[in-house]
Amino acid sequence: MRMNKKERQKLLTETIQDNPFITDEDLAEKFGVSVQTIRLDRLELSIPELRERIKNVAEKRFEDEVRSLPIEEVIGEIIDIELDHTAISILDVKKEHVFVRNQIARGHHLFAQANSLAVAVINDELALTAKANIQFTRSVKEGERVIAKAKVAKIDQNSGRTTVEVHSFVNSEVVFKGDFEMYRSGKIID
Repeated sequence: MRMNKKERQKLLTETIQDNPFITDEDLAEKFGVSVQTIRLDRLELSIPELRERIKNVAEKRFEDEVRSLPIEEVIGEIIDIELDHTAISILDVKKEHVFVRNQIARGHHLFAQANSLAVAVINDELALTAKANIQFTRSVKEGERVIAKAKVAKIDQNSGRTTVEVHSFVNSEVVFKGDFEMYRSGKIID
């Protein structure tokens, strides 16, 4: 049985409030309508597209948590962070991130996503990259989504250095690995 527009829009609003990361495609499947119908419903209801919803959730959630740099200076969008433990960010590779002739992402964008995530995960007012050992494991193309996952591997109280491991994925395939030795200015906060 198909629901009317008013019922669908009410459920659509509730569904997006419960899961702001749901895609238009998943919503279309859930409600048995076209993706275009979902987009028109969102437009009518003033519900932003997925990318904006992710950004809004991340900014609200993490603006008070990230201490080492302003949230807008993180390359990619932070979707989860636990300071001095783990962090995750998303970068959608667009035209401005790739070489024109082959649509392969420029390496400095992948590095910047990983490096800024390594800085952001540090629970300190100042965190700087002292040393990085990185490896690109495959090319990333325009249109792909890179998910970077940072994990604090070691905190050395004596030297003020923290080691952060970052792995970046497209789907489940590793495209970048980095070990970042981070300098922090102050005492480690538990």
